[in-house]
Amino acid sequence: MSYYFAIIGTQDNPLFEYEFGTSKQGGDGVARFPEQARHMNQFIVHGSLDIVEEVQWANGSMYLKCIDRFYNNFVSCWMTGGNVKFLLLHAPSQPAATTTTRTSIANPTSPQTEEAIKQFFTEVYENWIKAIMSPFYHVNMEARSPIFRQRVVAAGKKYL
Repeated sequence: MSYYFAIIGTQDNPLFEYEFGTSKQGGDGVARFPEQARHMNQFIVHGSLDIVEEVQWANGSMYLKCIDRFYNNFVSCWMTGGNVKFLLLHAPSQPAATTTTRTSIANPTSPQTEEAIKQFFTEVYENWIKAIMSPFYHVNMEARSPIFRQRVVAAGKKYL
């Protein structure tokens, strides 16, 4: 699978962006979004913000699961207490062969995938809290910390 992760601030401004591929099942960690559709990732994620605002009031948890679908791309969301949104766009790779193990792993709505995404969001959230507790951080400021980026990369490799 290919992933595009974005942290969106309270004013719907991007605070952090990262694109990566799966590291599980022999993946190399490189995103495999089609070149002609790669620029659409930001639009798809920002287009799902309206759905996030509707779902956040109906659901009492921070993890909102898979909230939107755009063709073969799925958007999952995590809401922080400060109304900062973690959005993960995930697109299943096109399998070369159709086997039962490959389709269960590539299914973006399977319980295993949902649990892996939830664990990824949980770890990123813990690191986000540590990053914004810096006295130099201001609300809705872009996250530029290389340590935070390294921890997001490590969480992506660990869970996705």
